[in-house]
Amino acid sequence: MPEYVEYWGIPHQWGSPSILVYSVMFLAAGILLVRFFLKARLWWKAGRSESRWDRIPTRIWYLIKYGIIQARVLRQSYPGVMHVAIAWSFFILFLGTALATIHSHFFRFLSGSVFSFYKLALDLATILFLVGAVLAIYRRYVTKPERLTYQPQFTWTLVLLVLIVLGGITTESLRLAVEQPVNAAWSPAGWLLARGFLATGASTEVLTNLHLYVWLVHLLIVATTILTLPVGSLFHVLTGPLNIFFAELERPTGTLPPTPTTADGAPIYVSKLNQLTWKQILNGDACTECGRCQDACPAHGAGYILNPKELILGIRSLMDRVKSGQAGYDLPLLDNPGLSQEALWACTTCGACITECPVLIEHIDTIVELRRDLVIEGSIDGELQDALTNLGRYGNSFGQSPRKRAQWTEGLEQPVKDATREKVEYLWYVGDYASYYPSLAELTRKTAAVFQKAGIDFGVMFKGENNAGNDVRRVGEEGLFEMLVEKNIKAMERCDYQAIVTTDPHTYNTLLNEYPFPEKRPILHYSELLAQLIEEGRIQFSNPLNFRVTYHDPCYLGRYNGIYEQPRKVIQATGCELVEMPRTRDRALCCGAGGGRIWMDEGNVKERASESRIREAAELDKVDYFIIACPKDYTMFQDAVKTTGFEESLKVLDLIDLVDKAI
Repeated sequence: MPEYVEYWGIPHQWGSPSILVYSVMFLAAGILLVRFFLKARLWWKAGRSESRWDRIPTRIWYLIKYGIIQARVLRQSYPGVMHVAIAWSFFILFLGTALATIHSHFFRFLSGSVFSFYKLALDLATILFLVGAVLAIYRRYVTKPERLTYQPQFTWTLVLLVLIVLGGITTESLRLAVEQPVNAAWSPAGWLLARGFLATGASTEVLTNLHLYVWLVHLLIVATTILTLPVGSLFHVLTGPLNIFFAELERPTGTLPPTPTTADGAPIYVSKLNQLTWKQILNGDACTECGRCQDACPAHGAGYILNPKELILGIRSLMDRVKSGQAGYDLPLLDNPGLSQEALWACTTCGACITECPVLIEHIDTIVELRRDLVIEGSIDGELQDALTNLGRYGNSFGQSPRKRAQWTEGLEQPVKDATREKVEYLWYVGDYASYYPSLAELTRKTAAVFQKAGIDFGVMFKGENNAGNDVRRVGEEGLFEMLVEKNIKAMERCDYQAIVTTDPHTYNTLLNEYPFPEKRPILHYSELLAQLIEEGRIQFSNPLNFRVTYHDPCYLGRYNGIYEQPRKVIQATGCELVEMPRTRDRALCCGAGGGRIWMDEGNVKERASESRIREAAELDKVDYFIIACPKDYTMFQDAVKTTGFEESLKVLDLIDLVDKAI
């Protein structure tokens, strides 16, 4: 009689192939680790050093939230369900295989009800994976979204994954067909397939041998997948979680890193691959090529050459050239696919790409660092150069005398206090556009009048105020930003105030997150102050408006600083019915003015972001007013309603307009 050895529950006549199979698997895993190490070490060899080892518990939580739970992936329903179905099921199946190996060779613990639930979990994971695979096939080969990358390796990866799962369920079904255990129903998919094998009338010996062959082929495919993982489209399975773990935690979202320096303090203006940090290089290998950043980018949507996905992949392609020995670490970054001056200057720094990225890639830090080098080299738009010159000479981008900064106060019934001479509760940091832009003068006066009606003790710095520098910094002019900061802090030190309020989200962001105030005091956006005053009863409305309105979330108020509820509370308190935009809150489409774009030539565009946003609002049912909470938004959208032909049907109003009308 032949000797039988129990293996995976089935006696095999030829003995157990365990040693050979697991030797191959361990060898494949070893090769994977070596190949991964050889690629990963180049991040540190090529890139500048950067410490990302702080706050380990938070990093572990990020890994769980974004890497395992995949919170960012689930922000979009169809691709979210698809990816999570594949990823979660594969994780369960991998864990199930590990438990089975432990049970078979080390410690037998899968028995009774535990075994039944274990088998049910694996079967359900198999079904979940197949659902995800069908969704992926339909999406990639039928609907074909423009944002996806289409390369043969993606098809190869999907085929391997499907074969692995089908091999696993087929192996299990053959075991069930041979053993026909009493708890077979706990493996519904496997038992259904097993009954198909039994219906063929094949003998137990045939089914047993087939089980072995299928199992060996299954493990061979697994080994192939493991071996090719570092060079295939599944590489992000390793690099994505790493990128999430090493995400920026120290700086608030609205803070840019300063210009990097060498050991002796000399500034580094990034223009070469080895001047990026290792984390910026890791971003390239971590990119999943999902294209979510591409879809969210207002510049890309407007028809500019910028594509955040291609920009990050451009860094990866440069590293690939280094890895293959075609170039050195000092490879120039620009004039490569995805990386061009035109692409860099198209960015509005709105943060939509960062908000959407499932592996927490930090696109804007890289873009701004590259812009800094372009500024030093003088490779900038003529209009932008004029604006920066004006900012350096006059403290404002309009080239106006600082003495004219408070001209808007003329005509007010009550004079506005000079905070550099009188004690005030609130120092109102007005900002350039609200101070100088002609069409905003009346709105700025209205804001002052509402503040006065509410009994707010406020003042402005008159000629002592300069541009706060938020967009100057994002343009890449770090030196000018530092000069403006120094001037403004000195001016504010001459004032006696308890808190700062501003109507400009750009100013709000940089004052809140980037100014090194010697003494921290509250900094409020006017929507926060208005909401607070309404709640306290200091502002009361006698004229409910009954308007049907929609609201645009400013990027630097919402995405950057999480101020979403206060403007909505003010809108609703005035008696308006608020209809949300399709893209709202942290998904709101940028107006197109940020990142210094308001100072640059628009060039040839398909449709400006502000125009796209107005069309989006015009499609809402019976909405008469488009509410904004940013001076730059006011100028952008007032122009957009004219160019899109909606000037009569959709009125642009500032939040303060509603408050004034309701009072």
